[in-house]
Amino acid sequence: MLGTIINAAGIAAGAAVGALAKKRLKLSAMETVNKLMGVVILIFGFNGVVSSMFTVNPDGTLTSEGGLLLLVSVVAGTFLGGALRLEERLSGLGGWVEKRFHMEGFARGFVSSSILYCTGAMAIIGAVSDSLRGDPSTLIAKAVMDAIISVAAAASMGISVAFSAVSVFLYQGAISVCAGLLEPYLSAALLNDISMVGYALLICLGLNFACGSKIKTADTLPSLLIPILFNVLSVWRK
Repeated sequence: MLGTIINAAGIAAGAAVGALAKKRLKLSAMETVNKLMGVVILIFGFNGVVSSMFTVNPDGTLTSEGGLLLLVSVVAGTFLGGALRLEERLSGLGGWVEKRFHMEGFARGFVSSSILYCTGAMAIIGAVSDSLRGDPSTLIAKAVMDAIISVAAAASMGISVAFSAVSVFLYQGAISVCAGLLEPYLSAALLNDISMVGYALLICLGLNFACGSKIKTADTLPSLLIPILFNVLSVWRK
């Protein structure tokens, strides 16, 4: 789990730097950083969805697939998340922390940054590789990227971003512990589908930052489970 530890430490360190910078920023500057953060996340999300869905053929034409799975995943996953009241529960937890420790904006920073760092294939592939092969290189690369992002995120949302390091540690740590059981089922197609849905969720997160949208991103998290269920059913039918 060396890679996961480095990843979590990188997020915490970057958030500390960003939180210090936040204290020196005027309100107007913080709003600009917030919107620019949203634009970057949107670009990252759109690029990921396009990369996951489209394939360039030898003749130069484009082929797309996965659109129906993406639609079903997002709709069914969000419905499930709403039924479980994930956004409400996480916001309630964040609200308790805000009151208990006087940390204004904790819920938004913690939930948003946790989604940002945990979605995507690098977290899964890196944790499996770190556990089974003793190769933390993927997670070290992710740690560098996450640390840079956390500087901007904390400059926008404050030190609450640092606590998402706990989410990353638990999420990637759990994958590492279960890596032996998961590896036979982590096909390239499944990872691609999970990434496609994960990047779509990042687009929702980016819209919240850049446009002030009120998408309940925590409620969308179960969408990541739908490609796994689809893959299991496909294997079972064969």
